[in-house]
Amino acid sequence: MCCGPRAAGRSLGDALLPRAGGGLQPDAGPGFRAPPAVVRLSAPLAPSPPAPAWSLPAEAARGHVVPGGGAGPRRRGSGMALWERGAGGAAEAGEDATEEPERGLPLLPWDRFSAWLHCVCVVGFDLELGQAVEVIYPPHSKLTDKEKTNICYLSFPDSNSGCLGDTQFCFRFRRSSGRKASLCCFLDHLDRDLPVYLKSLVLISKLPYIHLFRTVLKQIAPEYFEKSEAFLEAVCSDVDRWPPPVPGEVLHLPIMGVVMKLRIPTYRDKPGTTPVVQNMHQADAQISMTLPTVHEVDLFRCFCPVFFHIQMLWELVLLGEPLVVMAPSPAESSETVLALVSCISPLKYCSDFRPYFTIHDSEFKEYTTRTQAPPSVILGVTNPFFAKTLQHWPHIIRIGDMKLPGDVPKQVKVKKLKNLKTLDSKPGVYTSYKPYLNKDEEIVKQLQKGVQQKRPTEAQSAILRRYFLELTESFIIPLERYVASLMPLQKCISPWKSPPQLRHFSQDDFMKTLEKAGPQLTSGLKGDWIGLYRHFLKSPNFDGWFRSRQKEMTQKLEALHLEALCNENLVFWSQKHTEVETVDLVLKLKNKLLQADREHLPVKTDTLKKLQTHIRDIILALPDDLQDILLKTGTA
Repeated sequence: MCCGPRAAGRSLGDALLPRAGGGLQPDAGPGFRAPPAVVRLSAPLAPSPPAPAWSLPAEAARGHVVPGGGAGPRRRGSGMALWERGAGGAAEAGEDATEEPERGLPLLPWDRFSAWLHCVCVVGFDLELGQAVEVIYPPHSKLTDKEKTNICYLSFPDSNSGCLGDTQFCFRFRRSSGRKASLCCFLDHLDRDLPVYLKSLVLISKLPYIHLFRTVLKQIAPEYFEKSEAFLEAVCSDVDRWPPPVPGEVLHLPIMGVVMKLRIPTYRDKPGTTPVVQNMHQADAQISMTLPTVHEVDLFRCFCPVFFHIQMLWELVLLGEPLVVMAPSPAESSETVLALVSCISPLKYCSDFRPYFTIHDSEFKEYTTRTQAPPSVILGVTNPFFAKTLQHWPHIIRIGDMKLPGDVPKQVKVKKLKNLKTLDSKPGVYTSYKPYLNKDEEIVKQLQKGVQQKRPTEAQSAILRRYFLELTESFIIPLERYVASLMPLQKCISPWKSPPQLRHFSQDDFMKTLEKAGPQLTSGLKGDWIGLYRHFLKSPNFDGWFRSRQKEMTQKLEALHLEALCNENLVFWSQKHTEVETVDLVLKLKNKLLQADREHLPVKTDTLKKLQTHIRDIILALPDDLQDILLKTGTA
């Protein structure tokens, strides 16, 4: 999240216009290395947060950053950035993205902080020097020069939308190590009658807890700009006292005199159903606020401009189709992209998505080239330059300003891509895609009725979230049922053989099951379900989902194999075999225990204790010299 000032008599975008030959000139303070003075488009930069729209000057098109001159009110900002783990990058809200210190090791300073945040950055913008990372806290946090450059660009809008007042948005970028990193950046623009100087407060984290970090920044950003670094140190010290983000736990998190009560979601949670204890017991007397969610966005507000086409958009996201969201501001861009990604929940979106994407991103050339098909990614952009650059993309959503919940949205027809030629193109969905399923008119009428009756936006979002959930579950249940049939029978598991392998996934066999056990059992929607499944089986979302299910079932087989071993009389077996075979068995059993701990196999604690007892009994039955050796090779 970032906050920045605006110039008097000029818009924020004007203040951020690149200047010829200029670049990122970071603060000369100790401990910080300067990003390159000129950053060209070919440089591998990360995606930036959503920004307002302005015409791209020639200097910027060549990759230079050229700030404009002038004086005016001061504008500061607060920001947050989130890193998610996992290849392919999609940080899903339900993912158990918790990394705890190794068991048995004492907590070191900042260990608790690191479980929630990587670091907090303050990014400043100066008309003469450009953007610069001024503060990184805790001081030991590591960011490469490339990552600092990325954060500098992502912390400020790259276009002139004229958005004033407090603004919050999020962005994601690719870390230098090659692993996908997810950033959530929230900007609070606070106008002051001072010379032009913009600052952004950015939280960087691997967790996708958008709503939580937005709440945190709302609490700390205004005070930070009054009290500066000492206050920031106190904030980080508070975070370092937070309990770890364990999925399923209800936590109390203090932050500068405010106590937040929330529950960390698990991957088994259904969208919109994260239970938070609302009743304030005596022990909760100090609770300042209860967060109903840590990650979900306002679905209805995000989809309101295009909700006549929500079913088609659901199909496009499900199939991993390339999508561009052209929005007037960073906040609307990022929230719409996050809403799209979440609409197929509980299915994980396994392609890349960039809530805010700019011309300075490292994948800019890759995504804008016309020599190959666009990749499977969802981009959120605000710069009008993309209306021409991404015109070859197959699916483009152009949204105007998000209206108030009480406004009745007008039906926007699907338009042909050839009509998206000018910067003032009307809002709408530009695509030649023909949906596989017939349009569900009932959900549209239900939402329209809610608007007319002034139904609260929270209720509208709940209706929309339930609709997406039921649609996704109807689609995925036949796949779950078929994949479960690939699991070997338990009678095939022998303690004296390796665990059996899963049977091969056959697309033809799966399609045959749809006639009697297809989505028609749970959904009344008609259409070409077979065609939708065939397309889905070629998508990154299917690949990611199937790999996850494969891993779960393989771990289940390993757990069942361990249970089968525990039910055998291993001491009796060892007495009938040579010492070499017995030692080999002990070593294999120890490896099984290590694997169960390392891979978190779904094994009961009693089973593990029983296996440890078997290992010790076998060792004690061996000669003394072998006992000494085997007892030293690991815990028995």
